[in-house]
Amino acid sequence: MVLRPPATLDLPAAAALWRPMLGAVAERRVTIDASGVTKLDSAGAVLLLEAAGGSELRPPQDAKAAATLERMRLALAAAPPPKPALQPHWVSRIGMAVLNGIGGLGRRVSFLGEVTLGTLAMLARPWRMRRVEVLRHLAEAGTAAFGLCALLGTLFGVILAFQSSIPMRQYGAEIFIPNLVGISLLRELGGLMAAIILAGRSGSAYAAELATMKVNDEIDALATMGVDPLAWLVLPRILATILVMPVLALVVTLSGLVGMGFVMATLGYPPPAVLSQLRQYLQVGDMVGGLFKAACFGLAIGLIGCRSGLKAGGGPRAVGDAATGAVVASIVATVVLDGIFAVLFFRLGW
Repeated sequence: MVLRPPATLDLPAAAALWRPMLGAVAERRVTIDASGVTKLDSAGAVLLLEAAGGSELRPPQDAKAAATLERMRLALAAAPPPKPALQPHWVSRIGMAVLNGIGGLGRRVSFLGEVTLGTLAMLARPWRMRRVEVLRHLAEAGTAAFGLCALLGTLFGVILAFQSSIPMRQYGAEIFIPNLVGISLLRELGGLMAAIILAGRSGSAYAAELATMKVNDEIDALATMGVDPLAWLVLPRILATILVMPVLALVVTLSGLVGMGFVMATLGYPPPAVLSQLRQYLQVGDMVGGLFKAACFGLAIGLIGCRSGLKAGGGPRAVGDAATGAVVASIVATVVLDGIFAVLFFRLGW
């Protein structure tokens, strides 16, 4: 059997003929007659040489095509392409995935242990804490976010009030809208919305800053000079997120209550009636529980953001990957923690 490639054997032609030609060569012994090829590029030459591994090859009569084929033959002989790696068995793939997961969990636990030991050492010698850095991160994560938290909290309160008024109106229970919105914001949504804002603003910023320092070998330089990167870079950021999260949650909650008050005013309920409902049904325990959860959310966001930056690899994509991973992991961790607290508070009757 004789196979005759077309006169023009360039990249598109080689892509179209690759499977049929190699399949025909594998099934039976054939002769590849490339004498009529007048235009040949590197892709076509590789196709001819691959197919000629178990067949007879008649080289092109055209001088340029023959020279291209010979150059590619010498290049492949000097540096042959690597053989494709064997695909592991599905059992091996499952095992590697489990081992990688256990290794990642171990690294996370190790980082948490390092932060815990560093915190205890800092409590023993509090003068080592960089107070200026803590204040800077408090300003960046807290003061700069007040406007955004107030805006989103107000809009969220308006949305909750309007959506709650639709079913409440059917039963003449619109007066209970402040109770519903107030408890939702104070116990759940205020801290959750503030955590999402903090994760998008500060968590990504921490990851990007530390990843940039990691790529530029600045963290290794600090360790070489005898400066603990954990105490110098990580602890001030984590302390700032813990301190600022309850404040941001309170800003979101108060703004949401203000937005709800506007909606209640449009429904014909004066502010004294709304405040009376809030004082009657909202308790100090609701606020304490919401602020405690917010502080835990801040701890998780600070830990994840700093760890994502410190574990960044090399290359131009490291900073972007670290910031993206920090935001996604922070939001997921916040939702998981919120679910755990919801079950815990339900069991405790709080």
